[in-house]
Amino acid sequence: MFPEIGTFYEIALLIGLATALGIVGVMLRQPMIVAFILAGLIAGPGMLNIVHSVEAVELLSQISIAVLLFLVGLKLDTALVRSLGQVALATGLGQVLFTSLIGFALCAAMGFDWVTALYVAIALTFSSTIIIVKLLSDKHEVDSLHGKIALGFLIVQDLFVVFAMVVVSTIGVTGAGNGQGDIVTLALGTLGLFLFAFIFIRYLARPLTRLVSRSSELLVIFAVALAAGLAALADVIGLGKELGGLLAGVTLASTPVRDLLTVRLASLRDFLLLFFFFALGVGMDLSAIGNQIIPSIVLSLFVLIGNPLIVLAIMGFMGYRKRTGFLAGLTVAQISEFSLIFIAMGISLGHINSDAMGLVTLVGLVTITLSVYMITWSHKLYEWCAPFLSIFERRTPFRELADDTPGAEDRRHDILVVGMGRLGARLAEGLADVGLRPLGVDFNPEVLRSARERGLDVIMGDASDPEFFAHLPLAGVRAAISAAPRSVALSLTEADVHATMCLALRELGFRGLIAVTVENEHDAERYRKLGADLVICPFADAAEAALQHVLEALEDQEPPTAEPPRKDLAPQVLN
Repeated sequence: MFPEIGTFYEIALLIGLATALGIVGVMLRQPMIVAFILAGLIAGPGMLNIVHSVEAVELLSQISIAVLLFLVGLKLDTALVRSLGQVALATGLGQVLFTSLIGFALCAAMGFDWVTALYVAIALTFSSTIIIVKLLSDKHEVDSLHGKIALGFLIVQDLFVVFAMVVVSTIGVTGAGNGQGDIVTLALGTLGLFLFAFIFIRYLARPLTRLVSRSSELLVIFAVALAAGLAALADVIGLGKELGGLLAGVTLASTPVRDLLTVRLASLRDFLLLFFFFALGVGMDLSAIGNQIIPSIVLSLFVLIGNPLIVLAIMGFMGYRKRTGFLAGLTVAQISEFSLIFIAMGISLGHINSDAMGLVTLVGLVTITLSVYMITWSHKLYEWCAPFLSIFERRTPFRELADDTPGAEDRRHDILVVGMGRLGARLAEGLADVGLRPLGVDFNPEVLRSARERGLDVIMGDASDPEFFAHLPLAGVRAAISAAPRSVALSLTEADVHATMCLALRELGFRGLIAVTVENEHDAERYRKLGADLVICPFADAAEAALQHVLEALEDQEPPTAEPPRKDLAPQVLN
């Protein structure tokens, strides 16, 4: 449709198209990956046919993959891998295994050859860490129990991405029909590359990063140069650019600049990924996509429903409550950009044809779009599904009791404190100091351990779940205080901790005092209507106390005997 207008003008037009679709995506609360995929499809030959400078777009696409995989490699610090908990490891590997097996069976049943079925099934196991972290951060659930577990098994998925790409690269090399001399050259080149990486990590990484980190601009250039350089070297050897980019990230994974590089390169990665999706759109045949509608619907339903159920079943078996497993399971209800990159690798190696890319692209569009809303409204979705999920929960969810104070539920308490952050912990300590017996509730294992070390009785629980309050030892409790931070209590979701506590306790017939913490009088009136007897405004109280301290200090201070010297602030005129 579009005539050739020159590379620069094409790139400008493509970026403008992506920006326009990105604005629409923001209005619909969609991640940018959806807008980028749509931009690539619209710019492709099946629609507007904007891209004629294919080589330039392909080059930028290859650089984007090198940078993206470099950032994945940065996560592969050996200390981080060793710190993965048993739950994250078991859940992550279990999800990958069962998703691959069921996905392969579905693809085989729909008539795909076994190689294509295997590639597509593996692609369905990758979830988008970028999207999940963003959504959990927006909902203030990164530090929640299900948020921590989700981030843990997403790291396991990243490790599996690395393993899968290494295996595919190796199969591609050995299956290329190379002669004996080429295989020897490949083996020596591979040995040399990994020897260089070992020497670099052992002797050069820290001194070099210490030197280049003196300039933030130089640090970014150095990282991109290392990623592109090792990607090119690995490609020359025959291992593929993807493996080289990963290896470059690994070489810097144990250096102090790892986190800084991740932040600095994030924007560059997002910009360059545009061109990966543009290149994807250029090679996409929309007529071929039309033939993939039914398979894409089947696989999308599997990812949206089957993947969360797999995680829910694994976590239930491991001793977690159905609610925790459900909320964590929703984070795998989509595929990621790595799914597309993995399929692109298979196409470039000649293992599969472009039809598989069309199928996975459609699955990506559907699952990413819908999973955003599923995660955003996860608590309401759980309320609808809860009656059908009991099969996934053990009679005693022992795993979630691991951070409780031993015997806490058997002892009598005077005060219930929901939210053991800075304010809640200080309230609980103050109540204990005057002889009362507080019981703290929180969903963050680290917060609970800290409170328990200070001698406080605590139990793990998610106070945004109305069912949780029915299991609390409320006999003898005279007052319940919700000290959850406002970012949690009044998040963008429907999970309002204060309101949930007020309504749940009143429904249970609780006759004690109910108190909540707020920031302003408007919120105070709302919770009074919901059944709160006492509304505490810590910021106003703190301001009054601070004002009193200042006034007392001024009374004790002697008045100044003379005016302080004044500076002449008038501009000087040079003769």
